[in-house]
Amino acid sequence: MKNIVLIGFMGVGKGSIAREVVKKSSFVALDTDDIIESMENRKIKTIFAEEGEKYFRSLERKVARWLKKNVEGTLISTGGGFYKVPNIKKIGTVVLLHAPFETIYNRILEHPEADKKLAKRPLFQDIEKARALYEERLPLYLKAADIVIDVRDKNVPKIANEILKKVKR
Repeated sequence: MKNIVLIGFMGVGKGSIAREVVKKSSFVALDTDDIIESMENRKIKTIFAEEGEKYFRSLERKVARWLKKNVEGTLISTGGGFYKVPNIKKIGTVVLLHAPFETIYNRILEHPEADKKLAKRPLFQDIEKARALYEERLPLYLKAADIVIDVRDKNVPKIANEILKKVKR
C-alpha cells in the first residue's frame, strides 16, 4: 500500500489533517519532525539554534531515505521544508495542502492557543520574512506535488475525505 506524503507551508494544518485521515482510513501516521526530534533527543528549534539549517536538512534527508526503505501504508506529515528531499516522490504520493499566506496566518492567530502556535513557529515572529519564505516556496511546493488540495474554506474532515478520494492506493 502506497504512502501519502503531506507537504505545505508551516501552519497549513498538516498535523490536524493527518490525524483526520488516520481516523477515516487504515493508514497510520508519522510526522517527520517528530522522528527527527526522537533521533536527536531535542526539539527542532534547538537543533536549528545549535547546529543550523544545513545540519537539520541532512537529518530530513536521512529520514527520507529511511521512510522510502521501511515505510508503507502510512500517512506522513512533514516539516515545511521537507519538500526539498531528493527522493520525496519515491516515498509516496505527494499531496500539497495549499492555502494563501493570509489564510494560514489568520488561522494561526484565530486559534485558541495562538500564542503557543506562534511560539512553535519562530518564523512567524517576522511576518514579512514569513511571507517572503511562503512566496519563495510556493512554486517549489507545486512542482513537488502529485496532488494539490486547496484547504481554504474547508473543514478538516472535508479535506481528509478529499485526500482519500484523490489518492489511489
